[in-house]
Amino acid sequence: MTGLLIAVFAFFWLHTLLWLIRSYIERHELRKKGIYVYPAKNPKVIYRRFSWLGKLLHLAMMFSFLGLVLTGSPLKFSEAPWAKGVINFLGGPMAAGHIHRWCAIITFAYFGVGVLWILYYLFLKPTGENFFQKLFGPDSLFPRWKDVQDVKAMFKWFFMKGEKPRFDRWTYWEKFDFLAVFWGMFAIGLSGLMLWQPQFFARFFPGWLFNIATIVHSDEALLAAGFIFTVHFFNTHLRPEKFPMDPVIFTGIVPGYIMEEERPLQYERLKSKGKLEELETKYPRVWEEALGHLLGMTGLSIGILCIFLIAWGFIYGG
Repeated sequence: MTGLLIAVFAFFWLHTLLWLIRSYIERHELRKKGIYVYPAKNPKVIYRRFSWLGKLLHLAMMFSFLGLVLTGSPLKFSEAPWAKGVINFLGGPMAAGHIHRWCAIITFAYFGVGVLWILYYLFLKPTGENFFQKLFGPDSLFPRWKDVQDVKAMFKWFFMKGEKPRFDRWTYWEKFDFLAVFWGMFAIGLSGLMLWQPQFFARFFPGWLFNIATIVHSDEALLAAGFIFTVHFFNTHLRPEKFPMDPVIFTGIVPGYIMEEERPLQYERLKSKGKLEELETKYPRVWEEALGHLLGMTGLSIGILCIFLIAWGFIYGG
């Protein structure tokens, strides 16, 4: 578990640092030329990026994940000065335990819905493609060889040795985020179930396995929290192109000029097939946009607070 923590954070924190530096250089060069917005052919066109189901699943994931971190961190860093205050704020140990378990139930629920949607897409949804075309196609979140090429191209771009890779509907870091949920569900979810219902699982498993479950649950949760609140937050919201946040997952829409710039392969592919117009939609109403920003900034703020408390817990030695 320690090796996994070190390897994941070493790669992605380096990736984040290089991206931050390169983005500032690029934006500085553009602004020197008087360019503040990427040129666009259709700046007024709005496209639908996420369906209502995608937005709902993300909201369930966001709220349950924040709840799990807020209620779990005081246990891992129980000796830290802030641990008792956080537990008391949540209503005490019993209330925090109930919140943690309800958030776990929500987590299993959205994971189940997501798996059902994947099965429906692969086997039942009529798209004119076979199973393998769906699985390895541009609309799939399953990794493919192009993602490896994009990683290489991205690092070349970081060091100004090449052009930025041209992305399709999903980038390699978005696929990593998505697939990490599956690893987390087996590592955190199964170990959490064992610790939640020890009497039941003790009928099948030896006692020493519960000690392993405790370590796995704690360390994997730390990995997930650290990754989401640093790498994911930067990739999605805090990099210079998006700062202070990207509301697309809450509003579900993306302006045409952003789609052209960030996902040119998807834009060109859909345009060549005459399907781009099918994604055209209207800009969200003012209360929808405001609600999206409120939800996003609330999640960001809580996440940044959590990573600060976690870092404090490590420094304090709790």
